[in-house]
Amino acid sequence: MNMKSSANSISEELQAFSDLARDFAARELVQQREENDRYPFGELFTQSIKNAGVVGFFGANLPAEYGGVGMVASALAPVLENLSMADASMACIVFTNAAAIEIINQAARETDCAKIYRFIGGPDAKPVAFHSFTCLEEIDMPRADAKGIISGRLNFIALAEFARYAVIPAENPDGAISYYLVDLNDGGVAKTGPVYSLGLHACPAADLSFNKVPGTLIGNPGHGEIYFKAMQSHLSIGAAAISLGIMKGSFIEAFEYTKERFQGGRQIINWSEVRMLLANMAIEAQVGESCLASACRGNESGDNGWEYSARAAAIHIGELACRATVDGVQLLGGNGYMKDYGQEKRMRDAKQVQCLLGMAPVRKIDYIGRIIDESE
Repeated sequence: MNMKSSANSISEELQAFSDLARDFAARELVQQREENDRYPFGELFTQSIKNAGVVGFFGANLPAEYGGVGMVASALAPVLENLSMADASMACIVFTNAAAIEIINQAARETDCAKIYRFIGGPDAKPVAFHSFTCLEEIDMPRADAKGIISGRLNFIALAEFARYAVIPAENPDGAISYYLVDLNDGGVAKTGPVYSLGLHACPAADLSFNKVPGTLIGNPGHGEIYFKAMQSHLSIGAAAISLGIMKGSFIEAFEYTKERFQGGRQIINWSEVRMLLANMAIEAQVGESCLASACRGNESGDNGWEYSARAAAIHIGELACRATVDGVQLLGGNGYMKDYGQEKRMRDAKQVQCLLGMAPVRKIDYIGRIIDESE
């Protein structure tokens, strides 16, 4: 099985970017994984986040004219996959920023967003905060008046701990939802956090309170749900890639460990029970790889219904990852529960990644709801 990357149709330039992600992960993430996971009770890996910006990860889907790379979702997938094989926290930081930018990209199809791009772009730009672990149906959102002045509260906004800007939804006076860019350094913004979560500790989130904070409208007023649904389809490919990377990292760790570990005078990889667990992990990773590759092809070619494939891939591969990482823990025995091996972290991260773009049950209901609507 190819445990490097599932994408096999990207250009040389994008392949180089994918290879950069793999090298970055080996250099910046692997050795510090246990230490980074201690946040918020330890230091946040701020320098690695800065370095991720320097190499261009935070401009992945930012248009080239504003200093970005201009990647589509399918091209971003191998980057997220390679990062997740080492530490999914960094992948989710890149993912969160990409989701925020994709909201703007969708709005830019309707209106001029040059001003907003200039705010978030540039060589010293930080990643943009976003509610990447919730969908609109799950949010008790703030309100914005006719002038875009925002008051209220938003819970669990990823990257709000250190980002300068956030892309947030707010309810308009007419009850419709719009997206706004807000400056988190504004005096009316209060942060309560970081919020401790099951996994992805180094991708911190915070609760935000807004007291008459000015927001810059993104796109057309009242089109927030349209932008979110479109972003959700594109970034579902990224969520699937993160889950796949976690699966592959877990398999590689388990495979190498069982080759090196002896019990009863022989390598434990030669025990039939161990081989069966490894086989299950390898098969599920292969299924996930095929599923993601199919979704990427649909996205690249614009196939009719590619959005359904992308969303289904995110849900299905997320579930596969949760099962596979449990097996990964078991294969290491007692060591599987120790933080220095990384398996228990992958198991927690896999569950947390299932919440990207909304809880899996909510996304399943939305999925069948769309099918029912189109059939009528």
